[in-house]
Amino acid sequence: MSDDRVENRLFQNRYVVDVGRPHIEVRPHEVPSRELVAMTRVCPAGCYSQNEQGQVEITADGCMECGTCRIVCSKSGDIEWNYPRGGYGVLFKFG
Repeated sequence: MSDDRVENRLFQNRYVVDVGRPHIEVRPHEVPSRELVAMTRVCPAGCYSQNEQGQVEITADGCMECGTCRIVCSKSGDIEWNYPRGGYGVLFKFG
């Protein structure tokens, strides 16, 4: 019997890091917006976190390019999102 849990399938994906050129950046902020803080909970890849100063940061390595942050932060404009350069980003094993 195979283990079809989502976590096991996601573990098989690979991510090619484009060093120094992240495809998502959090715009500078004094106080993070409600939408930006929400990303620390709703990002399926867990790329967003809040640091000790309360600022929201992103580590784009491992991003599944699902677009959740683009939707959640579209009105607030808290992030800058671009497609990764060719050959970089997520490489899906399944689907």
